[in-house]
Amino acid sequence: MNAVVVYGATGHTGRFVVEELLRRGLPTVVSGRNAAALESTWGDLEIRPASVDDPQALDQALKNAAAVINCAGPFAATGAPIIDAAARAGIPYVDVAAEIEANLSTYARHSDTLVVPAVAFYGGLGDLLATAALGERTAADEVHVAYGLTSWHPTPGTRAAGQVSHDLRNGRRLRFTAGALQYHDDKPVPEDWTFPEPLGRRRVIPEFTMADVVTIPSHLAVPEVRTYMTVEAAGDLFNTDTPAPTAVDEFGRSDQAFAVDVRIRTGGEERRATARGQDIYAISAPLAVGAVRRILAGEVRAHGVASAGAMFDAVEFLNDLPLTLDLP
Repeated sequence: MNAVVVYGATGHTGRFVVEELLRRGLPTVVSGRNAAALESTWGDLEIRPASVDDPQALDQALKNAAAVINCAGPFAATGAPIIDAAARAGIPYVDVAAEIEANLSTYARHSDTLVVPAVAFYGGLGDLLATAALGERTAADEVHVAYGLTSWHPTPGTRAAGQVSHDLRNGRRLRFTAGALQYHDDKPVPEDWTFPEPLGRRRVIPEFTMADVVTIPSHLAVPEVRTYMTVEAAGDLFNTDTPAPTAVDEFGRSDQAFAVDVRIRTGGEERRATARGQDIYAISAPLAVGAVRRILAGEVRAHGVASAGAMFDAVEFLNDLPLTLDLP
């Protein structure tokens, strides 16, 4: 079997992805911009350094590969070059992008190969939960995705990607309403949200808009998609002194606990799907690797560019993840 290339393999999420591929017994090649860092981190694996501004080097990095997983943000800079290289190589592309603008750019592309963006905690998990909750339905009036994080110690990559998005929006906020993304300057007013135990009732920031506003409407007819974030986690993110995650177990996970609570409203009916787990960066690895495994096995439901919910059997995918689930 040809190898899966992980681009950005020395980053925080990239390391989780490489370890997940190895755990699954999938041949793995590591790539990225820094040859020395790749060597010191993954000296036992095949290393193919490449910069995103060097198409020839990217072509060499993806030569004879089975697929590529892009873990290198900001994805506004890395997404298009690596998708183009994947297309030249004729292999599928998966990424873990949380950046709304980068994902919008990816969905606007035409691709003859499979492209599945945002297969990660933000964008991918909420999309899978919403798809599973709807069952055979493909439309709803509203989808609400609440992120209950006990804390959020952002990685340097998260901070860099957030700054890119902030600059692209000129500091404005985003909402998805009436079937479209809209920029606005309204100040958020915190409200309460009751998560599954042990989180329980928490203050959340409404319209803390994440990639779900791109992935969910890409294949479900939903005019209103709203996302929420616990006040504690948002405070950690906005505090420039908050340190990066620290491992507390043998898997390299932090002590961060999370719950993703999806509520879907249609007429007078509400459907709900929730997932609980540990470490938002760590859970992105089985999401991205699970996508690649299913693509290589031919277990796909779409072609070209599509979200995880559109591409895969959402219920089966979720049940394969290390999560505590409550599905309809």
